[in-house]
Amino acid sequence: MKRVLVTGASGFIGRHSLRFLVEQGYEVHAVARGAVPPTDLVTAHSCDLLDDRATAALIRAVRPTHLLHFAWYAIPGKFWTAPENLDWAAASLRLLRTFADSGGRRAVCAGSCAEYDWSEPLLSETTTKLAPRTLYGTAKNAVRSCLEHAAATLGLDWAWGRVFFLYGPHEAPGRLVSDVVAALVAGNRIAVSAGLQQRDFLHVEDVARSFVTVLDSDLQGALNIAAGRTVAVRDVVERIGALTGRAELIDIGGRAAPPHDPAALAAGIDRLTTLGFTPRYDLTAGLAQTVEWWRSRAGA
Repeated sequence: MKRVLVTGASGFIGRHSLRFLVEQGYEVHAVARGAVPPTDLVTAHSCDLLDDRATAALIRAVRPTHLLHFAWYAIPGKFWTAPENLDWAAASLRLLRTFADSGGRRAVCAGSCAEYDWSEPLLSETTTKLAPRTLYGTAKNAVRSCLEHAAATLGLDWAWGRVFFLYGPHEAPGRLVSDVVAALVAGNRIAVSAGLQQRDFLHVEDVARSFVTVLDSDLQGALNIAAGRTVAVRDVVERIGALTGRAELIDIGGRAAPPHDPAALAAGIDRLTTLGFTPRYDLTAGLAQTVEWWRSRAGA
């Protein structure tokens, strides 16, 4: 029996992982503070993972063999410096300890490209220094480091997926693709930066499916979750303009780029490709599907 507990199951990645886990034959238990998206063959649990007693009771009741941990503080624009990162780092370590003590065998957690030294041209799991610039990246990396050093003692197999730039249905407002698509679908003007930054974008369904692929493997340690190719932010915005037919509403260069924004953040994906994973969406197809989702919401 493969019984997986998915934290953050109502979040951006977590909600998309559920059907892929069912397809892989897992008994799926999904946990969130609020309502979990209804998915066939998934058991939903409401639990505040910052409450140690509630978390321990949930683990004892479910007794999962596998853990897929997405839950974290993730409000766009705020998560980089929020003190809640400290709460989630501590709660994540207690969750992992309780999972192991209850007989859990394999844990896969969501990390971030923010753990890396962003001054390097290619961010590689094997060669790039870990030098986070933000509290968010520092907290994520601290959990990863503790898990790496404790896993053998706890008897855990583990992997750590560093997520780069994602987009798709159910993305929260305040992020690039969600804000641009929502504005254009509504017929509103939107100002963006010159968009010269190169970023690695991967559709959220492919991000979720890659985590399930990792969970179902014996890969150990950290790996990048990304497409393995970069594109200029301006190109992404212009493709959205073309797909919505509202390109004239985009004010490119009307907004300043964030200070100290790296010119490029490119991901090495050698470890992910060794698992045989390939994305199902290219950028244009993924953006088209995302635009249609926003249009369906506007017409609901």
